[in-house]
Parts: sequence; C-alpha cells; structure tokens
Amino acid sequence: MSEPIIDIKNASIFQQENLVLSDVNLTLHKGEFIYLIGRTGSGKSSLLKTLYGELPARDGIFHVAGYDLTQLKRKDIPYLRRKIGIVFQDFQLLSDRDVEKNLSFVLGATGWTNPVEISRRIDEVLAMVGLSDKRKSMPHQMSGGEQQGIAIARALLNAPDVILADEPTGNLDPDTTLEVMKLLRNISESGTAVLMATHNYTLMQKYPSRIANCKNGTVVCSEME
Repeated sequence: MSEPIIDIKNASIFQQENLVLSDVNLTLHKGEFIYLIGRTGSGKSSLLKTLYGELPARDGIFHVAGYDLTQLKRKDIPYLRRKIGIVFQDFQLLSDRDVEKNLSFVLGATGWTNPVEISRRIDEVLAMVGLSDKRKSMPHQMSGGEQQGIAIARALLNAPDVILADEPTGNLDPDTTLEVMKLLRNISESGTAVLMATHNYTLMQKYPSRIANCKNGTVVCSEME
C-alpha cells in the first residue's frame, strides 16, 4: 500500500492550552473515504483545524500530505493548504463576486498567474462537479446544493491529496445532501482521500465506510457495521 496521505500516531490535539484529544492514531490513504463523527465539542473541528495548520500540532507523529506538522513553520502553511482541499458547512463563497471570480481568486492566491491556465482549470473543476453552466452566477443566485458544489470545486482547484469536509451537508435538504455525498464519494474513488465530519447517520448507513469516532478524549477507528 502507498504511503498514507494522513498518518497520525500517539498525537495530542490542543485548543490553545486545553488538551482536547490524546493518543490519537489515524491513517488515511489515497482514495480512501473516512467519516469523522462525535458529539458537539468532542474535538472534531479541532482535529480538522490541526490537519490544515490552523492549530499547532505538538505531541506525537503528525504527517499530512508530505508535511511533518510538528515542524511546520508559518511560511509553510500556504504550501500545505495547496495539498489540502477544505469544504465548510456554510460554503464560505465570496458573496460579492461570481463563481469564476471566486475560483480565480483562490488560484491567484495559491500562485497561478497564467490567465489561460486559470480559465482552463476553472472549466475542469466545474465540469467535475457538474456545474459548468454556473460560471457567471453569483452565489445568491444558486441553491444551497449548487453553492456547496462550487465550494467542492474550489477545494479541487489545486488537485489536493486530501479533502477535509466539515459537516458539508449540514445546511442542505435530504435530496441535495445525497447529491453532494455522491460527488464526494466519486472524488475519493478517483484517488483523492476524503475525511468528512458529519452527524448524519442515515447518510453513513446509505454510504458505509470507515469511521473515526471522537469520544472519551480520543479517536476510535472502526469499520461501518
């Protein structure tokens, strides 16, 4: 098996000086899909924030997308985030610009300079999520599901090794939730690892996969029954 995209061993997760999770062990390989579950306040968001460099990694082994997070310097964080796609529950699209400008803003911020290549990449990610016709749409002109689709397209722009999805269906109706879920599963099947935090157990039963459960101050991994 290939080197894991995420490899955490005997790690501790802190929120400022508060220990949130300890003795965390989690591996995620290319193309793998894992649910991250746990009650509110159990440490899911703190774990995700540590993975993308928002919170410092201190104790244990913490390898993500080729980076040792315990040695991560502030100047390295943008490079780490090029290898990680992040999808939030509330979409976090820039409301004052259309889809094309939302996506080109991210590409510009991550070092893309050639307008032709930028335009081509936007075409590619919009096709991946089935929203090629929304290129000139403003966020407020789209449904919640379409906005989340664009947020997933944004996460795919730099061809990341892994997508971290924090409750990506939390604000969506059941039908749209299934559409977004199919999209994320297709992405993992095409080779990009996906770690998805969720409270939606119905969804998990419909699309069974490995589970990382934040409980009792640690992370317990299991297969879906």
